[in-house]
Parts: sequence; structure tokens; C-alpha cells
Amino acid sequence: MSGIHHITAIAGDPARNLDFYTRDVGLRLVKKTVNFDDPSTYHFYYGDAAGSPGTILTFFLWPGSAPGSRGGGEVHRTAFRVPMRSMDYWARRFAEREISCQAMETRFGEPVLPFSDPDGTALMLVGIAGAESGPAWSNGDVPVEHAIRGLHGATLVLDSAERTAAILTDVLGFREVGRDGALIRFAASGETNGCVVDIEERKGVTRGHQGRGSVHHIAFRATSDAEQAKMVEKLIAEHKRHPTEQKDRNYFRSIYFREPGGVLFEIATDKPGFAVDEATDVLGRDLRLPGFLESRRAEIESALPVLKT
Repeated sequence: MSGIHHITAIAGDPARNLDFYTRDVGLRLVKKTVNFDDPSTYHFYYGDAAGSPGTILTFFLWPGSAPGSRGGGEVHRTAFRVPMRSMDYWARRFAEREISCQAMETRFGEPVLPFSDPDGTALMLVGIAGAESGPAWSNGDVPVEHAIRGLHGATLVLDSAERTAAILTDVLGFREVGRDGALIRFAASGETNGCVVDIEERKGVTRGHQGRGSVHHIAFRATSDAEQAKMVEKLIAEHKRHPTEQKDRNYFRSIYFREPGGVLFEIATDKPGFAVDEATDVLGRDLRLPGFLESRRAEIESALPVLKT
């Protein structure tokens, strides 16, 4: 099994971020926790009803952070899957809610609707034929027949695609499936959610600078620790990358490395999943902390903004 596990971006105001993704876009808040490396700040996970791999967009919430600047070595746009027949619904919804949105266009023969969140994070809806037959989460506002089904994929902007493409195909389970102008498309076999990575090659592109509205990293799936270890071995032996040691993120176990174009890649295990510390029917309701931070709960909670969920 291969594909994107999750994508993590940077945002500013936690309440504004929560409102946009749960109300305007209709995703489920599946985990309200803190940045394990910076526990004075929130880390939100949004996705489907169960927080399935391939549906998750997460945010580091850093109030007061400066906006990022777009450039090379970054994930430029994150795409979600919706039913083909729902594209007009979303265009109307964005207009009614005054959400920053561009004109509908076509990419690889599919209708796409580019839009942005309040922090400037570049997003896109992709109309997929037959997507309506898949499961969906509804917040009671977005009708279930129009709801987002999960991630479609991500677009990377790189000075050169060749070495990154080699890692996607040799290590991460993707294959090149087509080209559309400057875009090269890679797809994961047998998957629906999180199945696409597009590379836009821009020779001589200036490197971007991360900040509010930027993607921090993109994570790919490993079904188990053993599969992840094999991927690490191949990265070291055949692609001269230097992954980190495995880090326990409570809901998955991860390693990180910079791919040749500069994007921070993560490989995350599918298990144990988001129901490891709270029941599925109450995901995202309470602040969850990893065991090593529980003794600091009172201190951490007093420093975090109070939210209505």
C-alpha cells in the first residue's frame, strides 16, 4: 500500500483555522493536540470520520508567525477529492462565503477549483468521477453528497524533477502516469485517497521561505515498521539520503528526510491510528497529550487559547 499519509502546513490563529476547516470546508477535526516539539502551540489534524491515512491535513498553529514566500523546494498546492458533480456546489459556496477562489480549470482532464485558506495556504478541489460512492464525513452544513472524500494529492515545485522522481518511484511506490504542460504526474497504485503527486519543474526557481500559509512537510505511507525500515535502507543505500531516527508521534511512527529538491518528506506508519487515545465518536473533542507531556497538562492548557469545538 502506498500514497500520501498526511500533509502538514503552518497557520496562525487557531480559532480561525478551526472555523475554516470544520465549517467552511467541512472536514472533521480528528485530533486536537500540541506540537510535540513545541507544546505551547496547538497541532490540529483534519480528515474523514476516522482520520484515515490519505485524508489528513494537519496544521502547526503558530500565532504571530510571518507569512511564507512561495518558491522552489516546496509543496505549492494541496488537493482534495470531491465528486465531479459537486464542483459547481463548491464554487457557489466559496463565492457565498467570500473565500478566496480562482476560476475553475482543467488539469490532466479533471476539473479543478483552486482556492486559499485565511492564511494563504494554496488548496484545490478536484472533481473525480465516481467519488460520490465513497464514504464521506458531513458536518451537518456541507451535504454528504458534496463532502470532501479525502486528499487527492499535492503539487511540488522543483528546480529539477529527476532525482525526486526516482525516490517517488523506487522507494515510495508511485509511478509516472502522465504529463500536462510543465506538470509530471505520479500515482500510487490501487489507492483512491492521497494517490497523486504532481511535480512542476521550474529551472532556476528561487527557493521558497516557510511561514504562515506554507506546507511544512508531506508524509507518505508505510504499512508497518518493517516496511518503513526497508524504505529507509533503500534511501540510504541507493539515493544517498540521510533519514532521521524513527520518532513516535503517538498516532504513527515517522522518519524524515530532505528529498533532493529540498522538500521535507516524512514516511509515517498507518498504525496505531487516531483512535489509540480516544473513541472514534469523540475524536477531536478533547485536548490529547502524549504520555511524556501529561505531567505538564495544567501548564500547557493554561498557555493555549480556549477553543469552541
